[in-house]
Amino acid sequence: MVPRAAYVAPDSVYYVYTPSQTAIQAFLYPLQCGAYHYLPGYSIRRNSFDSFLLLYVEQGAMEVRQGGQAAGVAAGQFALLDCYRPHAYASAQGCRCLWCHFDGAAARALCSLVRQRLGLVITPADPDAAAASLRAIAQSFAAGALLREPLLSKHLHDILTELLLAAPPAGRQPGGAAAQCIAYINEHFAEDLPLEKLAAQVGLSPYHFSRLFKRETGYTPHEYLLRTRLSTARYLLKTTARTVKEIGYDTGFSSESRFCSVFKRQEGMTPTAYRLGAAGAYAAPGVE
Repeated sequence: MVPRAAYVAPDSVYYVYTPSQTAIQAFLYPLQCGAYHYLPGYSIRRNSFDSFLLLYVEQGAMEVRQGGQAAGVAAGQFALLDCYRPHAYASAQGCRCLWCHFDGAAARALCSLVRQRLGLVITPADPDAAAASLRAIAQSFAAGALLREPLLSKHLHDILTELLLAAPPAGRQPGGAAAQCIAYINEHFAEDLPLEKLAAQVGLSPYHFSRLFKRETGYTPHEYLLRTRLSTARYLLKTTARTVKEIGYDTGFSSESRFCSVFKRQEGMTPTAYRLGAAGAYAAPGVE
């Protein structure tokens, strides 16, 4: 459809979509999308428009505002707005822009993660790939063919993934130390891993490392280590014939009693009860 809005050139186009109940429950899905040629002086301000908005500037520039922040969006950059909250965007000089209002079960969590790490405006690691995915959504509607909602969802996930890849890389930066330590825990969780040893892996003080790890993962280092050990223990209880004692040692617990105590506290049952009750559990010798 051709828009009839002030300061939007007639060579612009937009599409509106009503997602299925399946898409609403399981996917990311577009609600409106388009390719607009904004004329100099375009401006819009809303209190709410129930969706999230991706904007990609192909040519020219625009400005976006939300939550007391304002930022310029240059050619090759994306803006991500939470349109459930007051927001505004404008173009003093005019621009060409691809855009998509979208939502979905995981939309808020993904958008909050992007905004938390990168702010309002993002330069993707691969702008062409992200723009191609956004363009593909509009082309799906333009083609007039049967729409495949899993594919539309994939395009939106691909865009948000490209945006997240623009976050600081692994290293001694926010996010990097936690990721580096997680990789180390995944390889060495059966070993004795006091906080001091984990912090030393990334060259930080135990205090600073613990705060950073909690901020980035939602867990303390000890909590994450414990969850990794218990997750492995649950897998071994379901799929191997190893004894409870052996699994306890295999996953880093100092004794069978310690393993059983922690497992029961976290899972609400003993390892043996879990093994007997787990659907499809491995029938260990002597275990009926």
